[in-house]
Amino acid sequence: MTLSLRPLVAVLVLCWLLPVPSGAGERPARIVIDPGHGGLKEGAKGPGALREKEVALQIALRLRARLEAAGGDVYLTRERDALVSLTERVAMTNDHGADLFISIHANSMPTPRMRARTEGIETYFLSASASGEAALAVADRENAEAPMSRASRGDSTLALILDDLVRTEAHSDSSRLAYAIHPRLIARTRGADRGVQQAPFFVLSGVECPAVLVEVGYISHPEEGVRLAREDYQEKLAEAISEGVLAFLRDTRRRDASRLPQVAGSSTP
Repeated sequence: MTLSLRPLVAVLVLCWLLPVPSGAGERPARIVIDPGHGGLKEGAKGPGALREKEVALQIALRLRARLEAAGGDVYLTRERDALVSLTERVAMTNDHGADLFISIHANSMPTPRMRARTEGIETYFLSASASGEAALAVADRENAEAPMSRASRGDSTLALILDDLVRTEAHSDSSRLAYAIHPRLIARTRGADRGVQQAPFFVLSGVECPAVLVEVGYISHPEEGVRLAREDYQEKLAEAISEGVLAFLRDTRRRDASRLPQVAGSSTP
């Protein structure tokens, strides 16, 4: 796949993708991109034969190309139309020692009237409780492929999420990542702004790094669904997400650098 990155943008991106401190010095940021669904799990349906699994993979491939061009160490949970369970996606992310996790999805509505009226972009981070009924409905739809349904998981899911929220700074950093990505998506695409939301997504609950789930639009909407199938629009989405990732990493570097203890003898008497 050939991408037309503007030269100046490419240079700036190369300058800003953060190295992550490690025991042996610094390494490139390790990012896992998760194209939703795949194989028999087609996800939401759009105009004609358009399927969520296809749109998610196409955007993920474009996003990977941009982040790799910026010097990132990028992995996909699937690189083709294959069935990968939510549990496998979480395990793969943690096995790679990811610094960031971004799950790509497309939204939908169930009735003809709602499909005709509802469009827009939403960006989610993990929470034990959803922002509202609409956010909970999105989480329930995406969690349908989880090992057990939300109802049967009951308190165990809540416990898992709460454990995740208190384990590290990943929860607050997930919020920061969502707010870094979302406004750039709206500005780049001029899509309807449905906001940053919180919901109990299974695929986010076990990931041991800042993680977000992006609903790039309503594939069920007669106009937005058509846009999601267009290569130029997919490029806009990938560009906006990559810009948000770079901004988040840049800000994180500054924050973490301010926490480092001063080297002995570096202070002025």
